[in-house]
Amino acid sequence: MKLKNIGIAAGVSLFAFGLVAEAAEIFRNTGTLSGWNAINREHNGTVNEVTNVTYEGPTALKVTQIYDPSYNGRYHSEVVKHNVYRRGDTGFYGFAFRLQADWQFQPQSYNIAQFIADFSNTGCDDYMPSTMVWLSGNQLFTRVKQGSVCNQKTVTFGNLATVTAGEWHKVIIQAKWASDGTGFFKLWFDGTKVLEQYNLSTTVSDDRYFQFRVGLYANGWYDNGYMQGSQGNRSIWFDEIAAGTTFADADPSQW
Repeated sequence: MKLKNIGIAAGVSLFAFGLVAEAAEIFRNTGTLSGWNAINREHNGTVNEVTNVTYEGPTALKVTQIYDPSYNGRYHSEVVKHNVYRRGDTGFYGFAFRLQADWQFQPQSYNIAQFIADFSNTGCDDYMPSTMVWLSGNQLFTRVKQGSVCNQKTVTFGNLATVTAGEWHKVIIQAKWASDGTGFFKLWFDGTKVLEQYNLSTTVSDDRYFQFRVGLYANGWYDNGYMQGSQGNRSIWFDEIAAGTTFADADPSQW
């Protein structure tokens, strides 16, 4: 049985109710501005619902960021879903994305999805991502975060797949979120499994809930302090964003 159109109340996860063994959709969004806990538009960034470019259905989300050499802050244009995983959960997470047709590939990082939580009470970090999914050049990368918030270790998996501008791609992640070396992490790109790691710590040793965000975070601009190349106005479309306890729950092509 698949449970459809289920929202998450603040501080509540379906996994906490013992539904891991039964197919259960955590959330689904069909490319709309509604249904998110927050929308993050930083500086001149935008997040809009559009109808002219979609993966499936009538709408998709178009996110844009614009480089500003006089600006020293971050560049997030993201939609945010709260309480998507915590340590001990196992789940699938998926979305479809499309780069603008003239996307200029550069070795700087452009993040397209992340799991993140607020650790400001620890005194060691503020908002800290665990897993992220990003582009460097035309290659897809991801990572897991291990250890404690005050003693973090990042494990990166690179050159997983080649991304083509102007075409829809889909990403599906399956993770067992564990900090004791018993986790696993898998990633499918356009239906092909490109990453499969077992006996792995996949998250930090903390039980708070992580958010799931998709969108454009031009983190290379902030981290490097400058922009490589000449394309300072970048757009990505997102559609069919979901999480659940089965592959089909998170697979954009199943809807």
